[in-house]
Amino acid sequence: MRLLIVEDNAELSRLVAAGLSAAGYESDIVSSAAEAREAVGSVSYAAMILDLGLPDGDGLSVLRELRRQMEPLPVLVLTARGGLQDRVNGLRSGADDYLAKPFAMEELVARLEAILRRPGQLLGRSLRLANLVYDTESRQIFIDDQPRIISAREASVLEILLRRQGRVVPKKNVEDHIFGLEGEVASNAVEVYVSRLRKQLTEHGAKVVIHTIRGVGYLMAEEK
Repeated sequence: MRLLIVEDNAELSRLVAAGLSAAGYESDIVSSAAEAREAVGSVSYAAMILDLGLPDGDGLSVLRELRRQMEPLPVLVLTARGGLQDRVNGLRSGADDYLAKPFAMEELVARLEAILRRPGQLLGRSLRLANLVYDTESRQIFIDDQPRIISAREASVLEILLRRQGRVVPKKNVEDHIFGLEGEVASNAVEVYVSRLRKQLTEHGAKVVIHTIRGVGYLMAEEK
């Protein structure tokens, strides 16, 4: 699951990204309101962690803009503004949650998990289909209750397809989920990781199938 961290303090953003990585999340980091808008427009994120004191504007303006555009992206505000009125303003501007600095990483992760469990969001730590179970926190898969090992990139593909099982996932969404803002990506990179994942699942007896919808994307379903 890929998150966007919007924070102009480089050291803090690195610490947050490391803490989220330990909890099983991948993150992209940007340091300004302009970069946040560009990132949200180009990558499909599961949630955003948003600082308010940005060098080119107030983070609340980014939040209000997202909500005016009917963007449903879950947003957790993480800021030094911890007063009652600040919290009220943040929540009324469209934040899903509000956490003041300084904070404990454990609480940040717990609040983030609570946001993602809400109806309409990406539900669940354990994703299941037929005899396949994927633990999103440990990034481990189980087939017929037996643990199997796959690469981090293959796990990213598996996660997005499982979360949208039975529906077509556009290739661009899969690419965003795997690579985020990493820059240049080989044109066949998604196909390579999907192929590797298919092979792993077949070899281990998973009763699932990944369909390629030519020119559109991929669909994961139970094997008939």
